[in-house]
Amino acid sequence: MHVTEIRIKAMLQPLAERLRPKNLDEYIGQSHLVSTGAVLRRMIEAKQISSFILWGPPGVGKTTLAKIISNQLDVPFFTLSAIHSGVKEVREVLDKCKENGLFRKGRPILFIDEIHRFNKAQQDSLLGAVENGTVTLIGATTENPSFEVIRPLLSRCQVYVLKPLGEDDLLNLLNRAVNEDTELKQRIFDIQQTDALFRFAGGDARKLLNIIDLLANAEDEDKVIINNKTVIDRLQENPAAYDKGGEMHYDIISAFIKSIRGSDPDAAVYWLARMVEAGEDPAFIARRLVISAAEDIGLANPNALLMANACFDALQNIGWPEGRIVLAEATVYLASSPKSNSAYLAIDKALDVVRRTGNLPVPLHLRNAPTTLMKKLDYGKEYKYAHNFPGHFVNQEYMPEELKERAFWVPQSMPAEQRLKEYMSKLWPDRY
Repeated sequence: MHVTEIRIKAMLQPLAERLRPKNLDEYIGQSHLVSTGAVLRRMIEAKQISSFILWGPPGVGKTTLAKIISNQLDVPFFTLSAIHSGVKEVREVLDKCKENGLFRKGRPILFIDEIHRFNKAQQDSLLGAVENGTVTLIGATTENPSFEVIRPLLSRCQVYVLKPLGEDDLLNLLNRAVNEDTELKQRIFDIQQTDALFRFAGGDARKLLNIIDLLANAEDEDKVIINNKTVIDRLQENPAAYDKGGEMHYDIISAFIKSIRGSDPDAAVYWLARMVEAGEDPAFIARRLVISAAEDIGLANPNALLMANACFDALQNIGWPEGRIVLAEATVYLASSPKSNSAYLAIDKALDVVRRTGNLPVPLHLRNAPTTLMKKLDYGKEYKYAHNFPGHFVNQEYMPEELKERAFWVPQSMPAEQRLKEYMSKLWPDRY
């Protein structure tokens, strides 16, 4: 291939793709997983890969790690995108994996990008193949696997958390881009300041490389100056250039949720519009509304959670673009609702106690007694059935012995919670 043709081909590829690492020595970041002696490096070097899920924000190397594994292991490697694949496509790929596994040494690897977008039926279709060893599954997700991956599948996969790139990692990547890329190394880079560059990158390697690409393409001369002013000016001129595909959604969704929490419906609707216009996944927005309703509004207005759930269901039923109206209605309702995080604080306080005190025994009178032996051991003995007492309440201990009268829920000052507090103080005067 002629040198000119090579240059044209390189120019057609995004910088992030041209610089994609091909082995662990080129890989930047995630030292807790891939440095010498770390768990993933050991697995790759030993060529003994078990199923796992990579969880982390965009641009931190999830897909790259999967491709490095495919390069370094001599086993069949198959990929699926959860956006474009249904149960039929999953089964077809699993059949190919089974065929390849019969004739080649080593278990095939199936890489599924955005595995959190698979529904329960799609995830169920993977379970048997993972269980019986037909494939080694590698999943990538930006969402918490505890909420998005079914429990049977999650129990068969180790979860590895990938972190945003630190400043040293970003500087390393910047130097690699300007010194090693076939196109950029022909330019002269004057790197004066990196504060704005790294701030806008936000720990995202792809975002950093897209900004560098933007800065280089914006200059007609061979010299490219990088300082805070040039970065801010270029991004203000073309804010979408470094954020193709909505990768800025963590920044925008943060502003969205904080506006709801701050009871500013106008700001919340503005950030919602930004997400809608950028093509953000509507289900992603709806899930965050459900979380906000429970975390930030809670018992100050329990109807908020009902509204958020109804929004989520309606969105699935009516689709897009009308779904934007449903999202807007829920957003305004949540933002204009009174706020309380008492339930959120209560569960975190209880979790802290559980972690410090361990598995305290359940009091005998609260234990289930389905067998004769359990009844002989006094399981359930002396339990008082609340509905048999006036007001459907009887004073008895429900906590483990070591935590008697411990309070986790602290009612806040909103009227709805104060009404709950008044009722609870009549039942438990020593606690509320």
